[in-house]
Amino acid sequence: MIESRVEKRTIYVVLLGASFIAIYPLVSIVLLALNEPGNRISGFTIPESITLENFYTAWEKGGFSQALRSSAIIAVTVVAASVAFSVLAGYAFATMRFPFKNTLFVVLVAGLMLPYEALIIPLFFGFRDWGLIDTRWATILPQIGFSVSFGTFWMRATFESLVGSTVEAARLDGANSWDILQKVLLPLARPAMLSLAALLFLFTWNDFLLALVLIPQNESAQTAPLALSFFAGQRRGGDPSVIAAAALLVALPVLVMYVILQRRFIRGIAVGAEKG
Repeated sequence: MIESRVEKRTIYVVLLGASFIAIYPLVSIVLLALNEPGNRISGFTIPESITLENFYTAWEKGGFSQALRSSAIIAVTVVAASVAFSVLAGYAFATMRFPFKNTLFVVLVAGLMLPYEALIIPLFFGFRDWGLIDTRWATILPQIGFSVSFGTFWMRATFESLVGSTVEAARLDGANSWDILQKVLLPLARPAMLSLAALLFLFTWNDFLLALVLIPQNESAQTAPLALSFFAGQRRGGDPSVIAAAALLVALPVLVMYVILQRRFIRGIAVGAEKG
């Protein structure tokens, strides 16, 4: 009993320490952004007076309204297409038999081990020939291609864990493959799909390299992280409070989306448990 209490206390201490390490940078940026413009603070310094002027300055001078809109269009398109393709491919690899099934799956999953940094140059010349440079499609198409490999692996494992007596009973009742996917597996796989959507949204929103190389000139198509980089570079040596406010503006949609998807994810788990 004594050892178990010591172990629990040790675990709590470690978790509290890890939480502090993870939260400290975010809280520092928030405090810096809420500080009076021109004041130089560092670390975990609580400002004497709280102001939102830094956010107004960053919004007006950084042009983040267009950048956030562009990032939202790209992220939503990538997530919707990637989840749809991943569900279909994962279902096929988990439940169907077709020639070269294992070989195709290995080739598809090999995309997980190939860093997209190695494909930047071929992508640039290919999209330049197709006239897609400086358009949102220059980042949407590669992101979908990279995401489907991970998504297929994710959904295949999910469907394999769900295939069982329920699917067999549906087949005995005359349900075809589409009915099994739509009416049997998708409701049970909703938590996994929401988790996949949250991860892909996070990856797509935070991507910087593709936008930097493939959308270098078109300001209307630039993503929020790219606009933040240009804004911080232009204000180098300027007020760090304004840059901190700009960073929070860029990160806020991700935090909001994470909270929304997290609630739906928990709700999906409860529904799946009741159906199971």
